Amino acid sequence: MGIFDKILGKKQPEKETKTYKDFWDWFLTKEKTFFEVVKGREHIEEQFFDVISPELTKINDGYYFLSGMCDEDTAELIITVEGDVKKIIFAEELVAAAPKIDHWKFTALKPETDIENIGLKMGGLEFTKNNICFYSNDIEGYPDEIDLVFVYENLNEENRESATTGICIFLDNFLGELNFATQIDTFSIIGKSEVEQELIPIEKLKEFLLWREREFTEKYKDSQILENEDQFSLLEATLENGMPLMATVNASLLKYDAKASYPWISVLKISYDGKNNNGFPEEADYNTMNTIEDYAVELLKPKEGHLYIGRETADNSKSIYFASKDFRQPSKVFDQIIKENPQYKISLEIYKDKYWQSFEHYNVN
Repeated sequence: MGIFDKILGKKQPEKETKTYKDFWDWFLTKEKTFFEVVKGREHIEEQFFDVISPELTKINDGYYFLSGMCDEDTAELIITVEGDVKKIIFAEELVAAAPKIDHWKFTALKPETDIENIGLKMGGLEFTKNNICFYSNDIEGYPDEIDLVFVYENLNEENRESATTGICIFLDNFLGELNFATQIDTFSIIGKSEVEQELIPIEKLKEFLLWREREFTEKYKDSQILENEDQFSLLEATLENGMPLMATVNASLLKYDAKASYPWISVLKISYDGKNNNGFPEEADYNTMNTIEDYAVELLKPKEGHLYIGRETADNSKSIYFASKDFRQPSKVFDQIIKENPQYKISLEIYKDKYWQSFEHYNVN
């Protein structure tokens, strides 16, 4: 594909909810005009991006998009979420629902690119296969963790921030949006003077990640959780600000020896007014949030690859924790919960934590 233009989907003050079908039915009424705009490239922002953006927002927040010509007769629209894991499923579903339209190609998430076609310049720096290498760290006690070190030969303290941004954009293009967001657990960026291991050409990164993925899948393919082994513990503590904390955690799961097979952690955080109850919820909020939690537990079942870790309540907020084999279903379940409970400020975080290091402070001997 040639040069692409992009713009962030802008939030609209009055949000109207629509389905994927509604969007594509609307798109069909304008696709010929859009095709000419993309092909002409002169007014693509005003006549395509600014028109399509509010319609995408009616389906869900977090959509971005790219568009350009695949060839003389085919325009491509790429729906992206800029690597936001909890939004990936919504880009995939939107594109899966797209009709077949002559002269259009629809793609979910930015695809991977041949490294020979990647040459990035930004902030006076250049990023190519010739000045980026990598190596992998082995972390004691965490054998399945993929911790990579990317080495940029032009890195110095003055350009470290812009170099980090450039490397991330390079990897996003090289690996593709989905792979960059999901295949690497942790990474750092250093200069040549900081190198501690033998360097590997960046061209071999895809092959390395596929090998690690196959190894991981084979290792945990037979791992199972026995639902009747659940044993919950009640924990009490005091925060640094003096407020009390109460947590209920599945102690038996915290001792599970195959945690890495459930690498995706979901945290649903519900804020409430607990100023008159020492940071804890009043009865009405307590009951409503318990109903929300029970609903999530009902939908995110062990047999479908989800484990309920527990909850923590303190300082005007309640956090609910799950570990999952994949991030897509939790994304949908919690997105629905957020939309159906506008009376609360609710945030969702989904991240990769193969060894559940987030929960180490709950381990009780």
